Amino acid sequence: MKRSAADIVREYGPFAGVDAVHGVTYDGEQVWFASGDKLNALDPASGNTVRSLDVTAHAGTAFDGRYLFQIAEKFIHKIDPQTGRVLATIPAPGGGGDSGLAWAEGTLWVGQYRERKIHQIDPETGAVLRTIESNRFVTGVTWVDGELWHATWENDESTIRRIDPKSGEVFESLDMPAGVGISGLESDGGDRFFCGGGGSGKVRAVRRRK
Repeated sequence: MKRSAADIVREYGPFAGVDAVHGVTYDGEQVWFASGDKLNALDPASGNTVRSLDVTAHAGTAFDGRYLFQIAEKFIHKIDPQTGRVLATIPAPGGGGDSGLAWAEGTLWVGQYRERKIHQIDPETGAVLRTIESNRFVTGVTWVDGELWHATWENDESTIRRIDPKSGEVFESLDMPAGVGISGLESDGGDRFFCGGGGSGKVRAVRRRK
């Protein structure tokens, strides 16, 4: 396994009225982050939040190119980003123990925190299609260039890990500084990961070396 220190290239926040950052996703222009009772859109160039949606947003967030998906306790809501309206609801596989959320290959990928698992699920029904085991608490999940990455947060230690989507074997690990946690993870499709910072109320950009 290749291991290196995470290169944090920028920090955003803390933000007014935001106690904690949970899930994060990227729509090609803005970073959306979950803050409990809102989904907030962050302009990564200026560092300003440009709008927010009043929706339940406790954990992972994903974007399929058109709609947002948001974990809300035991459910995953499909949300119109223009209006904030919940268009559909499916059960979350962890029944409330879910953490990260990502969209890839026409399906949703859901991290289960304490169960140390990642589930691939049907976005229409919530049916579990595949399960990958991890050996760490799983927070954020993301895909980029056909690679599956997930974040861990255990005992004040967080890493971003590239794993084999079939076996769960760890290929690469980016270690965050001690005490810097990752609550949500999303790639921008290029050389950055956006990381939710939990109770710090921050979003951090970490370099992905290709």
